[in-house]
Amino acid sequence: MALLVRRAFRHLSRVHDVLFRRTLLEREITIFDDDLFLTSYPRSGNTWTRFLVGNFVNPNEPVTFLNVERLVPDMYKTADWVLRRLPRPRVLKSHECFDARYRRVIYIVRDPRDVAISNYHWEMKLRSIPDGCPIEEFVPLWMDGNFWRRIGSWADHVNSWLATRQGQENFLLMRYEDLQANQRRELGRVARFMGLEPDASRINQAIERSSAANMRKMEETQGKKWVATFHTRSDKPFVRKASSGGWRAILPEKTVAYMESHWGSLMTQLGYPLSSESRKQVSEVTHANH
Repeated sequence: MALLVRRAFRHLSRVHDVLFRRTLLEREITIFDDDLFLTSYPRSGNTWTRFLVGNFVNPNEPVTFLNVERLVPDMYKTADWVLRRLPRPRVLKSHECFDARYRRVIYIVRDPRDVAISNYHWEMKLRSIPDGCPIEEFVPLWMDGNFWRRIGSWADHVNSWLATRQGQENFLLMRYEDLQANQRRELGRVARFMGLEPDASRINQAIERSSAANMRKMEETQGKKWVATFHTRSDKPFVRKASSGGWRAILPEKTVAYMESHWGSLMTQLGYPLSSESRKQVSEVTHANH
């Protein structure tokens, strides 16, 4: 009897924590087989993808920072009982490592050298690092998973999905850089993956509504009300440059070499050229010409 009472109290305590968001049991939310997860390591383009997909699926209701949690909800910001009541099939944002319950996944990956810079500014926006923190000191700590301990490092996260799902029909790998280079093509891939007609006019409308310029304008008026940013520094934007390759001008050469020495094989597998290889090729060509 005493054992049953103790179990009951533990259960009530757990329910209380979840209801009041004191404990985030992200891996224990209700998941349906027809759910579609937009999954990525943090700061890899997930929010932009949410806007693109949300604007394509809901052409009559433009996505904003004030309705995105209803149209393409963040599973970390919305209670499970609310998520369960959403129309199905649901499209959900996730930063989780591999979860076998995710039947359909669009996995967004980005060059980790740019991801590092984006995380650097995000942690500053969260006030977890000071303004003067040198980026060359931040990157090794970030690579060790110190800022996202529960999901690990970028490589941990990417490997967890590629090793288990790459090549399967219900898994779509999309590079942030490819989405930037050809939004129409990539959003068309997403539409077909979702079983929808890649209507050109709807795709163009979604792209226009989800532009970085439009998102920046919305952030200016809605950022203080959006659940993801209302508690963060308002002088640091959430939507930054939305570009690729910025690491070349920002990351010190030693930091780039450190990243590539640890994650080079995975970066090469994903099609991200290593700066060390580029320098080697230039050196070989220069040597041959002499």
